[in-house]
Amino acid sequence: MQVTIFKPSKNAMQSGHGGTGEWAIEYESPSERRPEPLMGWTEAGDTANQVRLRFRTREEAQSFAEKQGWDYTVLEPRARRVKPRNFADNFKYVPPEKTEKA
Repeated sequence: MQVTIFKPSKNAMQSGHGGTGEWAIEYESPSERRPEPLMGWTEAGDTANQVRLRFRTREEAQSFAEKQGWDYTVLEPRARRVKPRNFADNFKYVPPEKTEKA
């Protein structure tokens, strides 16, 4: 079975970073996803795509996958880039760009 080990990103609906320090394992679904005819939601042929296992470290997740005999792919987390900003920048005047008239 093929699984992916990754560090989940922050929820876009919340500003906090709780739960982002953990690593997770998700199964890669062998069946294709398609829209369900009645409601239009996305469905798959198996329920393994609904399972997400969480671990404290990447090494714990890798050793668990190895014990189960799974092939795994590790996705490294991207570095978070913080752009330093001031509140006053929200109200700063930026002159419009000059365009050439023909």
